[in-house]
Amino acid sequence: MSNKWTQNDIPNLTGKVVIITGANSGLGLESTKAIAAKGATVVMACRNLNKAEEAKAEVIQTVPKAKLDVMQLDNASLASVHEFAAAFKAKYDRLDILLNNAGVMAIPYSLTEDGFETQLGVNHLAHFALTGLLLDVLLKTPNSRVHSTSSSAAFTGSINLDDLMGEENYGRWSAYGQSKLANAAFATELDKRLKTAGHNTIANSSHPGIVMTNLQSNSLEMSDAPFFERITYRIIGPLVAQDIEMGVLPQLYAATAPQAQGGAFYGPRLLRMRGYPAEQHCNDALNDDELLRQFWEVSEQLTDVTYNFAKTAVADPVSGASYSKVTK
Repeated sequence: MSNKWTQNDIPNLTGKVVIITGANSGLGLESTKAIAAKGATVVMACRNLNKAEEAKAEVIQTVPKAKLDVMQLDNASLASVHEFAAAFKAKYDRLDILLNNAGVMAIPYSLTEDGFETQLGVNHLAHFALTGLLLDVLLKTPNSRVHSTSSSAAFTGSINLDDLMGEENYGRWSAYGQSKLANAAFATELDKRLKTAGHNTIANSSHPGIVMTNLQSNSLEMSDAPFFERITYRIIGPLVAQDIEMGVLPQLYAATAPQAQGGAFYGPRLLRMRGYPAEQHCNDALNDDELLRQFWEVSEQLTDVTYNFAKTAVADPVSGASYSKVTK
């Protein structure tokens, strides 16, 4: 890897199709601008279509020839994930990059439409289901890639299989850490399974370091955060954070650079907080094969999406993976 990899190093992506979840703001919006500038068709998968159209207009101001397609995806609803996957496959026959970026951060306890703790449901389970539903398109696209945007919260996070939904003991930051470790765990296990099945599709993950985006501000607004936390965000945050153009580099590198590796975790090189992207250690949990296997199986059970890696498998013409609404 170059010591100073930048957006200028993104290869020509003309003819490629890329899905970016949460593409209307923050790292998702920056990724949309950068990837569209390199010629790819970017599907902006967003919950709020009005905000997505506003973001699309912003991208076009920067990249006048951008090829953008706004489609609705609500990560708090498995039905929406299913509808998005079916709609995408009705329009496209290839998927070069799936950038699982959408997320919520450190919010009060709540449940998704399907009864999942919201941070785990939105940040991990929806993306797990989405990837499985699009797996057939990914596998038939040469050298496709699945990228999961994690966070430095994954460094100290843990996956509690005995209380995954926080029903017994919920802390908004510990739940966030669990969901972000889940992103990295999913990428690690997915890449292993892809390799075992002999596919050239790869999966990896990244974190942006310290960067100020709408994710943090929305977290504070939704959580009624204590005074000290708000002061830290408003005053200290800008002093240590890097700008979003730098913060987005790890996920852009992981998602687009030809030299990026499957199963790897990338982040800013300077104290894992700032700077150009580099491969990094995330969490020892990613070396726990049994934990990763169990968590994968639980994710399949909760979403009712079963991955089929067989090369000779005939994908379901509508969904590409088994699916049914979860009843709780």
